Amino acid sequence: MPRMTDRALDAAKIGDQKLRAAYEACRRVNAEHGKTYYLASMLLPPEKRPYVWALYAFARSADEFVDSLTAPDPAALQTWGEEFLEALSGGPVPQDPAAVATLHTVRRWNIPRAHIEAFLESMQMDATITGYQTYADLEHYMYGSAAVIGLQMLPILEPQSPEATARARALGEAFQMSNFIRDVGEDLQRGRVYLPQEDLDSFGVTRESLGGGVVTPMIRELLKFEIERTRRLYAFAEPGIDMLHPTSRDCMYTAFTLYGEILDAVERIDYQVLSRRASVPITRRLAVALPAARRAKKARKANRQIVLPGAEDPERASV
Repeated sequence: MPRMTDRALDAAKIGDQKLRAAYEACRRVNAEHGKTYYLASMLLPPEKRPYVWALYAFARSADEFVDSLTAPDPAALQTWGEEFLEALSGGPVPQDPAAVATLHTVRRWNIPRAHIEAFLESMQMDATITGYQTYADLEHYMYGSAAVIGLQMLPILEPQSPEATARARALGEAFQMSNFIRDVGEDLQRGRVYLPQEDLDSFGVTRESLGGGVVTPMIRELLKFEIERTRRLYAFAEPGIDMLHPTSRDCMYTAFTLYGEILDAVERIDYQVLSRRASVPITRRLAVALPAARRAKKARKANRQIVLPGAEDPERASV
């Protein structure tokens, strides 16, 4: 197990070897598939990082059931989700490392069961729904697929104001809208269009024209509209970062900046999202993360007393 994982698990007072192995598996998933998310997580105090890795890996595991281009398996997702919810109620602990670590995380941080249920509901929607008529319809989906991710994270980030909840929800939606805009072409391969049909209609865009792979002036204007709306979400969410514990702020500012710059990357490639993948270069990611890491280290030194729920009794939240 890498030294960084040992250090984080020791700091979190997680001694059970099965749990430690599960959290390390989650870290590997996060590092491989969610590079920006993982980079941001490393700016948190070590004792909080494992829980972020677990929540990411849990979401990623659910995605894998329905996002495979070759063998999507919504029935397996249903079973997997039901087993996890049963475990939350005291049933057998699943064998999947992401489920094992997330079960421990949910109990340690008292994350509401309703957030997990809403997430699983949206993942099931991906198995049967290929488009959304209105933005309000899309918001219902994003509540479970994105907003509740922010709400699951919130206890770990230690909000200092009740208003942080609404800001966290908006930030989750902004992150997901950034991905939707970037991934229009990839989502089409799965038969899905996440941009609302009412928006396509407003700009004279059809699924067929998107499928043609050529960014027409109408498609370009549609993407500009979605980018502007998403930037308004970021603007609303930003003040919420300063409502978090000082040791959480640099992590979230890093994620806020780099996910927001996905929109800049789409503009840099002239909106060619039907045939190319817009990305934030590693040089830019490091340019944002390295100064943030120095600030985060100072914040940790200034706020050394972090009391984790259950930290006085590591076995209290064990699986």
